[in-house]
Amino acid sequence: MAEVIFKHLVDEQQLADHIKVDSVATSNWEEGNPPHPGAVHVLNEHGLSAAGLTSRPITDKDINWADWIITMDRSNMANLQRLVPAAAQSKLHLAFEVVPEKAAQEIPDPWYSHNFELTYRQLNEVLPLWLAKINQAN
Repeated sequence: MAEVIFKHLVDEQQLADHIKVDSVATSNWEEGNPPHPGAVHVLNEHGLSAAGLTSRPITDKDINWADWIITMDRSNMANLQRLVPAAAQSKLHLAFEVVPEKAAQEIPDPWYSHNFELTYRQLNEVLPLWLAKINQAN
């Protein structure tokens, strides 16, 4: 969901030539699978499409390519902290970090809660702020 929403925001602001977006997993459990049907349904309800997306695990190439690695929860952050070399740890960020009063808050994985609408709303709260921060840094 995050990739689709963030790409939409980037496109809306005509920043696709400057900001590239990708989404990867911290495990290979769902490798090759499309997004969860619940995520697809919520995205479609909001006029967005996840067509063509499949899960894939993060690679060293991804870590080297990315300037920012934003994760939704502490579990994935812990996985990333193990996978990402010390020199690149500063690239890692928790999604709500851009909302000072909610900086410690997580976006719960909807795969477990099945509350995809909540995830959509939370992503729509933080991703515009991330886009502004990233755009300002560029």
